[in-house]
Amino acid sequence: MKKFAIAAATATALTLTLGNVAFAAQQSTQAPMMLAAGEVTKAKEATSDTWITTKVKADLVTEKGIPGTDIKVETNKGVVSLSSDVAVTSAQKDTAVAIAKKIKGVQAVSADGLKTN
Repeated sequence: MKKFAIAAATATALTLTLGNVAFAAQQSTQAPMMLAAGEVTKAKEATSDTWITTKVKADLVTEKGIPGTDIKVETNKGVVSLSSDVAVTSAQKDTAVAIAKKIKGVQAVSADGLKTN
């Protein structure tokens, strides 16, 4: 029984080793995938906008005195739009705008969608 287990383990190790060698050889012969410059720019903008939205939302949620969970954040080409279904005070609105403006990459902030008391 031990001989069978040793033989099976050796066969498995040998198969994995040969498989990795074949995989490495296949990878080196493939041409790298190229993206058009426009596609790369779109991907960077989308990543940047997503990062900005996430950062603004996180900062709003952690700020005391701001109903961060009730404020919707959207970003398009660095322009942050804040909106809510729940009314906020004008001081909370001003604080939310200030929080969004301090985030790196933010070009402008629109708080027209925030309902105020």
